Amino acid sequence: MSDTHTRAPLSRPIVAGIVTALVGVTSSFAVVLTGLDAVGASSAQAASGLLVLCLTMGTAGIVLAWRYRMPITVAWSTPGAAVLATTGAVEGGWPAAVGAFFVTSGLILLTALWPQLGRLIARIPPSIAQAMLAGVLLPLCLAPVTGIVANPWGVVPVILTWLVFVRLAPRWAVPLAFVAASAVVGVHVVTTGAVIDPAVFVPRLDFTAPTLTFGAVVGLALPLFLVTMASQNVPGVAIMRSFGYEVPWRPAMLVTGLGTALGASAGGHAINLAAISAALAAAPDADPDSKRRWVAGVSTGASGIVLGGLSAALVALVVVAPDAVIPAVAGIALFGAFGGAVQQAIDDPGERLPAVVTFLVAASGIAIAGVSAAFWALVAGLVVREVLHVGRRSR
Repeated sequence: MSDTHTRAPLSRPIVAGIVTALVGVTSSFAVVLTGLDAVGASSAQAASGLLVLCLTMGTAGIVLAWRYRMPITVAWSTPGAAVLATTGAVEGGWPAAVGAFFVTSGLILLTALWPQLGRLIARIPPSIAQAMLAGVLLPLCLAPVTGIVANPWGVVPVILTWLVFVRLAPRWAVPLAFVAASAVVGVHVVTTGAVIDPAVFVPRLDFTAPTLTFGAVVGLALPLFLVTMASQNVPGVAIMRSFGYEVPWRPAMLVTGLGTALGASAGGHAINLAAISAALAAAPDADPDSKRRWVAGVSTGASGIVLGGLSAALVALVVVAPDAVIPAVAGIALFGAFGGAVQQAIDDPGERLPAVVTFLVAASGIAIAGVSAAFWALVAGLVVREVLHVGRRSR
């Protein structure tokens, strides 16, 4: 409902969109770079992936917000990047990972065109899906802990900054932890005399011809698709609904699926509806008039495109960073997602054992027949759940 008696200046939703983009990018870019690096991207290819993600998610957000007059925001798949980070190198290397990104885009488009696929995904118990995500996130969330031992002088300032601002300004805690990490990197560069070639700061796209391998499709594309749907798109729609907006599902999946396809060859793993950060643009704080908050969605998209210009600089920062500092930032950025996934995984006592099995298999990092642990975790959890349910039905 619109509060027409309160007319805020247009600058208010515009600023809300800028804040949304800043928080979203600075909070999780380290996770994206960690994921791309893990599946074989070079520094140039990772920078290209970050750039194309900013371009595609920004453009998709502008299109959806403008067309449907809603504060719809689009983000890169942070849980999906975590899947890349824990999957690691796949059969066929980086070209096979790019092929998996294309397969993921095809599955997202298929979800829009074939409703049965969406219903099939919905049949996966949320406890299993969230347990798989929690297991994938665990190794990354341990990085700040292990980093304290590996490089205390570099990691402790990052953690202390995050802890202080979690109390004072939770929204900015992770971005300010990144600022602290940047200061640590700056001190490291000065004290070691490291030289950075200015050319690396120029953003550019680096295209890779995709290849398809069984391990990459099953072990990377499927888990990437599942966590993107279960942890981003579905919650994103629910969050928007809580503010009175009914996101058009099919157009949203078509736009984000097409955006993922357009960015895949340049290293973009997946874009999707924003979930947690969606509230920053859709809440009354963005504008008391609910009919004008779509401006915040457009502003978020435009700001994301502008921030893409920093992609190469962010990668250069990661390259020269001392040990454990950037992984610590990535881990801190995922604390909230990990906590939410664990809570949902064990919330139902009747589903707890299958969820625990799913979590343990995903966290183990095992790879069988070239297929990553995330896939086998899903299989193991569903098998245990089915055995338990068959046993109950037979009584």
